[in-house]
Amino acid sequence: MNDSTNIEAGGQALSSNERPTLKTIAYMTGLGITTVSRALKDAPDIGADTKERVRRVARQIGYQPNRAGVRLRTGKTNVIALVLSVDEELMGFTSQMVFGITEVLTNTPYHLVVTPHTHAKDTMTPIRYILETGSADGVIISKVRPEDPRVRLMTERNMPFATHGRSSMGIDHPFHDFDNEAYVYEAMKRLAHCGRKRVAVLLPQSQFSYHDFARRGFERGLKDFGITEFALPNINNDTPLEELKQETARLMSGSDVPDGIVSISGSSTIAIVAGIEASGKKIGTDVDIVSKQSADFLNWLRPEIHTMNEDIKLAGRELARAVLARIEGRPTSELQTISKPVWSSHTPKL
Repeated sequence: MNDSTNIEAGGQALSSNERPTLKTIAYMTGLGITTVSRALKDAPDIGADTKERVRRVARQIGYQPNRAGVRLRTGKTNVIALVLSVDEELMGFTSQMVFGITEVLTNTPYHLVVTPHTHAKDTMTPIRYILETGSADGVIISKVRPEDPRVRLMTERNMPFATHGRSSMGIDHPFHDFDNEAYVYEAMKRLAHCGRKRVAVLLPQSQFSYHDFARRGFERGLKDFGITEFALPNINNDTPLEELKQETARLMSGSDVPDGIVSISGSSTIAIVAGIEASGKKIGTDVDIVSKQSADFLNWLRPEIHTMNEDIKLAGRELARAVLARIEGRPTSELQTISKPVWSSHTPKL
């Protein structure tokens, strides 16, 4: 190892203690600073070969724009803020969302900053901070509510944003969502095909929009497939996993039990399975489970679980594209997408 970085043929080595600048790239490529700057901004009057040459050198030397300077010149931060609840599903949700967003941001001037918060506290706090400090050019939020004050405030303040989930407050805004109504309905259909008659659904808390969509799919399934609801009064999708396991074990140890369960998240399903097996019941025999998951892992543990996939990385990409397009001024009506549920290739055959 040495203290220099290899660069394209004909260039000069950069000492490891130097901060790369536009001037550095210009020196290494033999181009003018203005040409280098315009090439990095993808200016239409700069040739493709020159752009690629400049970008290659920039990557090799680890060039990053000086954010303070960019903000002074343009009024922009080149930051997209992902305001993510720390209560999100454990099994890969956060990492996959971040991966999807950064895939889109990689070839842009924008950088991702993750701002964690909890829904147990004031969800407006991180949004107010971003708006008051001007610390981001665009915002992505999750766990949307039907009447979400974050959506209203960012709309009023003309902050470009996109939501993971849909609101129902009459404000047209960019979003990407998973079709939870279709998922739960298809889950009910599969349980009916398995001969199940008394089905429970582990819903999100009622304040979130995806609760309403999931409940709608469940009620359609009850009606269309002649299934009876088995109510779960003490637990929901946000119940702590240890408590969820204990409640499931208690429930399944009784004489009055469901023969089918629909779960909205993979991590909750693991707790449910542990509770069912602690009660002495068997998955696929005494009870069938249909679960949504963000990665193929449930069937590695229990092949008997029926699984549908929600592509969180895709959601990240769609949200990043939407917020960037909104920054550019594209209309919100063009920036609204919904992904459909897909049965996992590992799910049991009917």
